[in-house]
Amino acid sequence: MSAVTVVLALLAALANASASVLQRRAAAGEPDGGRGAPQALRLRAHPLRRPYWLAGAALLAVSTALQAAALAVGSLALVQPLLASELLFTLLVGSVVFGHAPDRRTWCAFAALALGLALFLAAAAPSAGRETALSGRWLVTGVVLLAVVAALTAAGVAVRGAPRAGLLGLASAVCFAGTAALMKEVMGRLQEGPGRLPAQWPLYATIALGVVGFLLLQGALRSGTLAVSQPALTLGDALTSVALGRGLLEERIGLGGRVLPEVIGVLLIGAGSLGLARAPSISGAWDRARPDDGPGHRSAAGASGTQRGAVRP
Repeated sequence: MSAVTVVLALLAALANASASVLQRRAAAGEPDGGRGAPQALRLRAHPLRRPYWLAGAALLAVSTALQAAALAVGSLALVQPLLASELLFTLLVGSVVFGHAPDRRTWCAFAALALGLALFLAAAAPSAGRETALSGRWLVTGVVLLAVVAALTAAGVAVRGAPRAGLLGLASAVCFAGTAALMKEVMGRLQEGPGRLPAQWPLYATIALGVVGFLLLQGALRSGTLAVSQPALTLGDALTSVALGRGLLEERIGLGGRVLPEVIGVLLIGAGSLGLARAPSISGAWDRARPDDGPGHRSAAGASGTQRGAVRP
């Protein structure tokens, strides 16, 4: 397990979490709506001019660059699970920005997620694989990925409430994992020369699948609470990435006697994600403006949704 890869992935998660908190902070002082579409659009656009929002946007770009760098030097099966630490960093950065300390229950969820990540990655010990996929594997993998996303989306649209949020969250997770795999393909082909990338399909496929994943995530967030969509998103992204790393890039994880601690790690990640998704620090109940922000400031809950960095694969 490369220390450089771990550091880059954790920095990407930190940058993305900080971007989310700062942009939610920018929205905290804005009214929730206005009379008529023009005024509503102006109110929606106003936070985009605030320093907090601009700083958050810059950090999203930094997060994307750090994730790409991590994928360039490390395995997909290592980088993507590490990005689940974004939830942990959201809690820590949000505590500083909003000045509200998490309660004991939230810290327990924090500990479960951190321990689960450490246990899973220590037991799995993902190995480095190929820089790019073997010829022909992307075609089969792409068809399977699109079929899975289409099936999950269709099933999600057919139901309502929590089941829809969970299914759409899982569909977006598959998209984000696929986006990360494509990003790694792009970074691998970069060695052939940057000038050749615009003429190759992976770059455009990365953008397209990332947009689809983002739209599906918005549907999941509108359909139900984070307590439903977040565990599906966190676990779905990590496990799909492990499978893609094995099938496309010949990355390997420890099996045999290591399966039990890996399963325990996954369960702890799921429990921690669920706990953090229910916590005020993630759901938005605590990101209200502080008294010194002025009388016009209101809660940012609902004003700015959870973000998946850049394209957060």
